Amino acid sequence: MSKNKYSRPVCIRDSQNFLTSSAVIDRIINISGLSSRDHAIEIGAGKGHITKKLLGRCAEVTAYEIDRELYNTIETKFKDSAKLKLICGDFLQCELPGTPYKVFANIPFNRTTDIIKKLANAETALEEAWLVVEKGAAKRFAGLPRESTQSLMLKPFFDFEIKYYFRREDFHPAPSVDAVLLRMVKKRTPDIAAADRYLYNRFISACFSHPKGIYGLLTKRQIQVALKLDKLSCDISSKEMLYVQWLCLFRCWLKFK
Repeated sequence: MSKNKYSRPVCIRDSQNFLTSSAVIDRIINISGLSSRDHAIEIGAGKGHITKKLLGRCAEVTAYEIDRELYNTIETKFKDSAKLKLICGDFLQCELPGTPYKVFANIPFNRTTDIIKKLANAETALEEAWLVVEKGAAKRFAGLPRESTQSLMLKPFFDFEIKYYFRREDFHPAPSVDAVLLRMVKKRTPDIAAADRYLYNRFISACFSHPKGIYGLLTKRQIQVALKLDKLSCDISSKEMLYVQWLCLFRCWLKFK
């Protein structure tokens, strides 16, 4: 087992809700389909309950834990494991592997947005991520019940789906909010070119901030023609538009900007 120790003494246990049920952990790992071919990354290894299951399932596991005391516990618990690379440090400050990997983690709810942004924006070999997150955050990233700036900026490159709903008593301590298992999978062929990502994000931000919404960037006729050509509904509002409509209108905006 290799180690990469950081000197930053941080205790974040109060922000974590640990999954301790072996049956629940088995259930969600089975849902993920992780196999002996996979390199799994765990963010916030905690007390090692998920780590143990990942080691029994995957070819290699890289586990991050920022809390020194928890790190020491895991280090002792799995000292004989050649599969485990254990890192004591902040995942948000660490480099990601350059070879294919999948993420499976019960992450601190208060760091969900930062973690998903890091995974989404890094030029790495991420294949998919299975994240235990607060239900409200999962719905925002999945665009449920309607698209948000967060969901729209990620959907050209990733698909999101809620795959499992936890009971609060599945955790210790029990959280004050509902939690779900969110799947984030990279699209083999992105819906927009990587070179257009900055412009796409600018377009989405402008539409949500402009007093007239989408009509502040495109004329009514431009919108109607573009949607009709793609055989999409022309009955839209910025708050109710589907992702495919946003994508269509971004491509239209690129032609006229």
